[in-house]
Amino acid sequence: MTRYLLLGDGTVFSGKALGAATSTVGEVVFNTGMTGYQEILSDPSYAGQIVLLTYPLIGNYGINDDDFESDRIQPSGLIIREAEPVPSNWRSTKSLDQLLKERGVAAIQGLDTRAITKHIRSAGVTMGAIADDLDHARSVLAESKAYGEIDYVEAVSTQAPYRWGAEGKLLPEDPDETGRVRLAVIDCGLKFNILRRFYRAGCSPKIFPSNVTTDEILDWRPDGILLSPGPGDPARLGSVVETVQKLLGTKPMFGICLGNQILCHAMGGETFKLKFGHRGSNHPVKDLETGKVTITSQNHGYAVDPNSLPDTVKVTQLNLNDGTVEGISVPEARAKSIQYHPEAAPGPWDSRPYFREFVAEMRAG
Repeated sequence: MTRYLLLGDGTVFSGKALGAATSTVGEVVFNTGMTGYQEILSDPSYAGQIVLLTYPLIGNYGINDDDFESDRIQPSGLIIREAEPVPSNWRSTKSLDQLLKERGVAAIQGLDTRAITKHIRSAGVTMGAIADDLDHARSVLAESKAYGEIDYVEAVSTQAPYRWGAEGKLLPEDPDETGRVRLAVIDCGLKFNILRRFYRAGCSPKIFPSNVTTDEILDWRPDGILLSPGPGDPARLGSVVETVQKLLGTKPMFGICLGNQILCHAMGGETFKLKFGHRGSNHPVKDLETGKVTITSQNHGYAVDPNSLPDTVKVTQLNLNDGTVEGISVPEARAKSIQYHPEAAPGPWDSRPYFREFVAEMRAG
């Protein structure tokens, strides 16, 4: 069946139906990673977006039960060149098409994804719609809000606190394991692999909703605080920023991706929207203190404005592709953050030492 992709500027691409027989709308973005489509589909940072995967063959190793990064499919839709109908992998339990149908997610294949990517790089990210009827796509797109007008964090954050252990989610009242430091996580769009990495580094994480209060965090007596990744415009997260402002200096604090931007706003800084964002597994980042270059996994559409930061904030890392801020620190508040994803899933493991380093800071008090 023919299916259409309509971009906000009126550009139309026609391809073949994939996934659920429904329409969808979202901000069209591209990811340059060669693997990791299951992790990308379950990454909360993609909420409200239609993801285009630049690698031409998707689904060849299928879908398994272990590699989900959240409890549901997060992007609004998916755009690919070709879907493999019969995956070949001993871990696979179903095909990509089966997963999308089961979860009610619309997708489209058979498109020139290289041409669409070049279009986005030239014109910038734009809203788009996927539908089986072009007139319906126009109607859906015309009625939709712009990506930056919606608070997606509220939709993806946990609704109630929970703990994390060796086998995954635990009840919030479950006791700590002996010898582990307590990590309070403010969930703005958390990936499970962040919790896996911190647990393996010696943490006992407790995950709180994004609307958690300062008292709720401190009453649990954590040894450290994590600001998670997540979707959307950080400038819309005033209540989260206010909570972080009150928590600054109370415990060591670490921010990842959106957490980097939240820390920026908590210090009085500003963020801006990138033309087409950073989404992929091969972005080089330079540490300005050590000179070390790390290859990183990234997924964000906004960046910190270095000129807006007060003197108390130090820029610690830069992206070597476009010079944007990739890390900041607030020494007097024992707070620091990075713009990329040290947990990968998908992506390289170069930046995994950050988990051990932050746990060491928590143990030092």
